[in-house]
Amino acid sequence: MHEYSIVQALITSCEENATANNAQKVTKVFIKVGVMSGVEPELLKTAFDTFKYDTVCEEAELNINVQAVVILCNSCEKESTLKKNEYCCSFCQSIDIKILDGEEMYLMSLELE
Repeated sequence: MHEYSIVQALITSCEENATANNAQKVTKVFIKVGVMSGVEPELLKTAFDTFKYDTVCEEAELNINVQAVVILCNSCEKESTLKKNEYCCSFCQSIDIKILDGEEMYLMSLELE
């Protein structure tokens, strides 16, 4: 389960941000997980809830925004959000596309005390 190593990095990042902002604890963690990131949101939440104890995140609530795939069509230059795993432009059906969002996982923000 690679979610464990992701949670370790996430908690480390939270601890660094808390220290940099003279905070005693993190109360909320907001992340964005792309559907193509290879991260399973439910497993990530379970891993976070399991490993947050004895850290600055012990009382933190993890909020996950699942990001759909957003593409830019190189043919018609229109942007669209994919509803299915069909990687073509929803306007002109071209497969000459660039993926703009939905591949990464980001720490978006923290609430600190």
